[in-house]
Parts: sequence; C-alpha cells; structure tokens
Amino acid sequence: MSLTPEQAAAAARPNVLGLGGAFLECPRTLRRVRRMGFSGWAFSVTGRGAVLGDVRAETVAAAIGIIAPDAVADCWDSAAEVAKPSKVAEVSRAECCRWGTDHLGGLPQVARLAELAESVVTAADPAGMPLFAAWRGLPPPVDAPPAARAAVLLHLLYEYHSGAILIAVRAAGMSPVEIVLAGPEGESGAVAYGWSPPYPPVGPLVRRRLWVESVADRIVSPAYGVLAPAERVELVTLLDTALTAVRNAPSHPD
Repeated sequence: MSLTPEQAAAAARPNVLGLGGAFLECPRTLRRVRRMGFSGWAFSVTGRGAVLGDVRAETVAAAIGIIAPDAVADCWDSAAEVAKPSKVAEVSRAECCRWGTDHLGGLPQVARLAELAESVVTAADPAGMPLFAAWRGLPPPVDAPPAARAAVLLHLLYEYHSGAILIAVRAAGMSPVEIVLAGPEGESGAVAYGWSPPYPPVGPLVRRRLWVESVADRIVSPAYGVLAPAERVELVTLLDTALTAVRNAPSHPD
C-alpha cells in the first residue's frame, strides 16, 4: 500500500481535525479556564486566537473564519476582561501539552507520531494561514515528553488543515455559514457557531463541500510530500490509532 501526498492529506484530515483541537474541549481544560474566569465557549475561541496577540475581534474572526463574527467578538471581549492574549496563549499551549500527556502518553509509537508530524509541519507553507503561522512561530515546548510534543504538533496540523479549508471555502464562492451547514451537524452546527437563521437550503451545498475538501487536501499535500510513501502510510496509521485510542479511553480523572 502507498499513498500520494494528496491521498495522505485526505486520509489524515479527519483524524487531525478530531485530535488537534480536542484539548480545547477537554473537561480538565474547561475546569482550569473556568477557575480563571472564562466560559468554555470563550476559551474555545480565544484559546485558538490569542496567539495573534492584542488584536481586534474582527481580526480573530477573520482568521478563524467559520465562527460568526459577533460570537467571536463576544468571546474575545469577555476574555479581555480576564487575561491578556499572551496569557491565554500560554494557558492554551500548556493545556495542549497536558492533554497530550494524559491522552497520548500510552501510545507505544507516540514519539514516531511526533517525528512524522513535525516533518509535515516544518515543510508546510503558511501563506494565507495566520493561525498556523502564529502557532508555529512560538518556541517549541522545552523538555516536553513525546506525547506533549505530539499534541502540539497535532494542533499545528489542525490549524494547517483548517486554514486550507477556509481558503478553499472562499475559492468555492461559499460563505463560512454555508460550509458549516453542509457539514455533518447541519443547522445545529450553524447555531453552535453563532450563525443566526434563516439559513440557505443545504442540498446544493453538499456537493460544493466535497469540492472544498478536495481543494483543501491539494493545498496541504505538498507538506505531506516531504515524507516517503511508506512514511505517509505510517503517519495515517498512527493518526488512526491515536484517534481511536482517544475516543475509546475512559474519562481521565483529575
């Protein structure tokens, strides 16, 4: 079995999107940020956008893309009353590392997962992807165990794929709310991301979403091309294993 770079990107995408942002929804993360004064929703937005620095909410909304600007503004402005973006970014990175240690530490090949993911992240072109560029620009975690490093790299891949999807959405002439509506959660997803009805018909959007995903995979595929064919298969397999392990694991105790 072998995979082209584009096939590897397509196969990796659902696993990367399932793993790379999981720490933002982790109960332990949410308990910590609530003690700081954040709501879980506010942190799910600011935990990604804080790395951009002390910018306006409109800038964060533009970088994230698929969340309604008014919802981003509510989260960003309320978070500003609690902590500076630099502090939020610090907490976000720390919780990502902690989540990795908790949830990926038992994987026997987690160091190899981190090694392969790092090769892709290093080769990735950040043009048009401000969140990926900003997170990649941070110094790597010092003396972090392999599981923590893997979690940080998965978050970087998450922002890389997410950025490519947003570029492809605009190239398709779709609006952010349309790509959400065309996804598996449909209108409930649109509501969760702060978009208000009335919504356009979903039927015509589904085929366009498939085109968006195909284009996004082509955008990120050169970075996967840095791996040898066997390494692409290995990375996809390790991502499959990691996502299965995370989903099947019992809730981690405090």
